[in-house]
Amino acid sequence: MPCDYDRSSTGSSSEVITMRHTDNEIERAAHRFDQLADTLDPTTAEVDHTDDLREIAAAAEAARADEARLREAVEVARAHGRSWNQIAVTLGVSRQAARQRFADKLHA
Repeated sequence: MPCDYDRSSTGSSSEVITMRHTDNEIERAAHRFDQLADTLDPTTAEVDHTDDLREIAAAAEAARADEARLREAVEVARAHGRSWNQIAVTLGVSRQAARQRFADKLHA
């Protein structure tokens, strides 16, 4: 039976890898998991504090959202006839840098 999973942790990649596992392999893995789960004692389990990693994930998500907002704002400005030079001045970059960053990402 094929097992599909998204290779990226963010879900942003469209690459999907198919792994084939037999029913027997899946059954053995489920049995091993059951054994491990039965021996886990929540009162003595060591838990990593992941606040720093959660902060990285939150910042990365915010950056992706901000990038999408910026791309949309540039698209609206272009639709309203703004030049790449005007957009570049607003961004504090060269006209060439603005165009290279956004031109191929804008909807036609």
